[in-house]
Amino acid sequence: MLYQITKIEFDFDDEDLTDAERDDIIGDTVGHIWEADDDEDLIEEITCAFGWCIKSIDYRHVLV
Repeated sequence: MLYQITKIEFDFDDEDLTDAERDDIIGDTVGHIWEADDDEDLIEEITCAFGWCIKSIDYRHVLV
């Protein structure tokens, strides 16, 4: 299935990142299309790609 991320919140707690760095990471995720088997796999794919756990996520299914 294809998913388009509409909103995401990463667990940046205890990370020494600037607001601009956090915005860049979120910007690299929101709006992009991800392929995953289900929503749990989607979370795992994004976590593996960026290295941070996800606190919350909103997405929509992309129909081809």
